[in-house]
Amino acid sequence: MPKRKLETLTEQMYFVLLVLKKELCGVEITDTIAKITNNRIQLGPGTLYAILAQFEEEGIIRQTKIEGRKRSYIITNIGDELLNSELERLHKMIFETENYLSEQ
Repeated sequence: MPKRKLETLTEQMYFVLLVLKKELCGVEITDTIAKITNNRIQLGPGTLYAILAQFEEEGIIRQTKIEGRKRSYIITNIGDELLNSELERLHKMIFETENYLSEQ
């Protein structure tokens, strides 16, 4: 069975959506993600802009401003649903893992 596009998110994708609950430009996105993950996740420009392009194409985020080369983005309702779905999936995975480990 082929994998549906964006059925689950990579860790980088998840954090991009999370920080785009607030309008941010590319540099602000990478800085915010590095800050909240204690520098565990550091997105390079190639990775970031590939994610942003894919999310924009799918209607998951939208551009809010263009000032020269600086572009700002924010999550859409579709993106919010995707983020909440992924959060729920992660919660379930942790719950199932903890249940399994407690039975060992």
